[in-house]
Amino acid sequence: MGVTDPAGPVMDRDEVDRALARLGAEHEAIETSLLALQDHAGRRLLEGAELTGVTKERWAATEASITLLWAYFDTYSGALRAAREIRARRRWSSREDLAELTELLRGESVTVPGAAAAPALPGPGRLSQSFSLATLVERMNELYATGLDMVVAADAVWSALPARIDLLAAELQRTRRLAHSVGVRPGEHPAGDDLEHVTRTLTRLRAEVISDPLAFWAPAQGSSAPGGGRPDTTVYDRQARALDEVRREIEAVLGVRQDAEQRLIRLRDVLSRADRTLAEARTARGEVLAKIAATEVPVVSGPPTVLQEQLATAAEYRRQARWHRLSPLLESLEQKADDELQRARESLTAVTAPLAVRAELRGRLDAYKAKVARHGLAEDPLLVERYDAARRMLWSAPCDLRVAEQAVRRYQQAAAELLGGSRVPGQGGSEGRQGEP
Repeated sequence: MGVTDPAGPVMDRDEVDRALARLGAEHEAIETSLLALQDHAGRRLLEGAELTGVTKERWAATEASITLLWAYFDTYSGALRAAREIRARRRWSSREDLAELTELLRGESVTVPGAAAAPALPGPGRLSQSFSLATLVERMNELYATGLDMVVAADAVWSALPARIDLLAAELQRTRRLAHSVGVRPGEHPAGDDLEHVTRTLTRLRAEVISDPLAFWAPAQGSSAPGGGRPDTTVYDRQARALDEVRREIEAVLGVRQDAEQRLIRLRDVLSRADRTLAEARTARGEVLAKIAATEVPVVSGPPTVLQEQLATAAEYRRQARWHRLSPLLESLEQKADDELQRARESLTAVTAPLAVRAELRGRLDAYKAKVARHGLAEDPLLVERYDAARRMLWSAPCDLRVAEQAVRRYQQAAAELLGGSRVPGQGGSEGRQGEP
């Protein structure tokens, strides 16, 4: 161990044997990895594909790296073979043999030709470069990781996306046939235009995935393992959602085809009820104007003819099986018909409000009369006088509601005073009327 050389202390026979065993194991592992990379399905696909974009650029660099990797491996194999031959000269290696083995196993004794060394070196090209076996193994590991990362990423995208795109395309074709059966076609219905857009996008997406898979690869953040990441399915997912929306629209149109007749019958019924309610409101308005005085009665408008025209159009669409046009028209008509019925009811309520007020005043007057009768005070002269005055106003036409309400209130006040004991029953009407408003 006293003899030294540029590689450091001369190794003894045991150290040499252990180093050769370790290097042999490394050689076997590297060879296995290189053969696996050579036979990788992704690599074979990359070699036979017409690549574009970032994948084309990276594959050109990766191919050069793989070529360099094999050159390094051949140099490494030759150095290992030479070391084994030196060690096999003698059972007990001489000091000169050990010094040579030390230089070969630990020193920068492995020379790589310029064509193989240049891609790994910065600056201008060099004729050759010397490495130690340990450095050469590091270089091979780096090149192998880089090449494997690219191959695994491309293979992962090709394994995931094209098959999914094909399945979605098959579903798209089924949806197109269904859409055509109900008249949903491009240029005639928004869903038909959406189907055309999804079709074009999927066709373009599949071609791009096949030619440039790395454009659809999302590397994992912070991961140094080869192939760390996942396929980027953003565009695919967007088209899948768009197709789902179109499918729901087509199903809605199919639903229209199945229940169109019942919905049209309901629409006719709702509009008919609205017309009858408006007619009732117009009749009631004439009655109110005849029976109630000094009251503003709103004007009742006639039924909108546009709804009847749209209803006739909807019936025509149904006869022509134009379901894609009938679907939105029915939805719009149903909402408008319900609104029209509500408007008619509100109009009837507004018109008959004065009659409701008169009825309420009549009921209040009779209720108070019944109350004083239960207490035996129905024959009180003042109550009789005020009751008759209020009743004449409420049962005459036209009725002035404001004056009638005041008359009912005076009767209520008199009844309340009598029931509260503030006035003696049977007194003359003239004395009782002193406190009248």
